[in-house]
Parts: sequence; structure tokens; C-alpha cells
Amino acid sequence: MLIFKAPEVTVQRLSLYLRALEKLPNNSVLSSKQFSKWIGVPDNQIRKDLAYFGYFGIRGRGYKVEKLKEEIIRILSLNQKKELAIVGVGKLGTALLAYPGFKKDKFQVKLAFDNNPEKIGKTLEGVKVHDVEKIPRLLPRYKVKIGIITTPASAAQYAANKLIEGKVEGILNFAPIRLITPDNVRVKNVDLSMLLEILSFYLSRNYQLDLSDLSLARV
Repeated sequence: MLIFKAPEVTVQRLSLYLRALEKLPNNSVLSSKQFSKWIGVPDNQIRKDLAYFGYFGIRGRGYKVEKLKEEIIRILSLNQKKELAIVGVGKLGTALLAYPGFKKDKFQVKLAFDNNPEKIGKTLEGVKVHDVEKIPRLLPRYKVKIGIITTPASAAQYAANKLIEGKVEGILNFAPIRLITPDNVRVKNVDLSMLLEILSFYLSRNYQLDLSDLSLARV
């Protein structure tokens, strides 16, 4: 598919562009320079990102907002709602079930799974919680191709194995562990602790640099 020829960071920016475009009137026209000032991405980078997938602008004018929005939706394969399954309905999993952005962004959680007998059979945010052992049987029935893992690290690989048995094509993994998956299953890891540690590093580094500048000023 054409989309895989583009760098991953370009695909990430497409999502940013789409969110910005959704705030504009459909009948408006936007130049790359105007777009650049609004979202903080250089205009030549915007043009380069879009060029991976075709030419969508009007020479001398810019981009029709409605047309560009439609093209990005097509590129990101958001034309049809994507069904999701969440494995692990602890605090994070339950919070994701309640996340309103899924419905707005053309994603819908169809299934939830857990191995806790006290949670199995309950309905949370309109989604019934099933036993993890039923993942391979239920996912194909509901045409779920994306799984979200919010289990503890010790249970994440087992959850991934079950999702793979259920023929998922992509996994969003919140567990702090590297999953072993076949090449045909794409995994995106979201390690909140690691992101906070990286942020802490930069905050600390900036603080130290500021102190250094002050000491030099005193000299």
C-alpha cells in the first residue's frame, strides 16, 4: 500500500493536520503558509508530507479544507469505523472504555476482556466484559482488527497471543513490556512511565542550563 512508503513521523503529522482541519469551515481555502502558522509545522514540511500521497492543492491558492480533509481521512483509512477490543479492564482499561474520542475519531470499542471472575460478565460503559479465553472466538465474529492491551506486564504477552489467535492486525500496547509478535501484526507501544521519565530529563536539563547561564552572568 502507498501509505507505507511514507516515514512514520509523516503519518503522525497527517493525524495532526486532520485534527486542525476539522476545526475549519469546509468551504474555506488554506495556504500552506497559513496552515504552518496555525499548527507550528514548517510549510515546506507540510507540502512534503502531503506529496507522499499525491497533489491536493490549488496552484497559487492553497488547499480546499473539505477536499484535503477527505483525502487525509482516505489515506489514514478512516472511511469506515474501526472496531477495537480492550484486554484488561483495570483502571486504565476502564478509563479507555469511557474515552469519548473513540466515537468521534471513527473508532469503537466492541469488546472488552479480563481474567478476573468478578469483572467477567459485567457491562462497563456499554461494553460487556468477556473471559480472555474467548478472544480468538469473538474477535472474528465482531470483525475486530485492533487490540488494546492494558494488562499488567506479566499478562501482556499472553493477551497478545490471544489477540493474534483472533487475527488482529494491530496492537496498541500500554504494558511496559516488549511483545513478541509475527511480522504481519503491527505493534505500537505506549509506555507512560518512560514518557514521563523522558520529560523529567528535559525539565531537569533545562533547569541546569538556566543555572549555568545565571552563574556565568554573575562572573
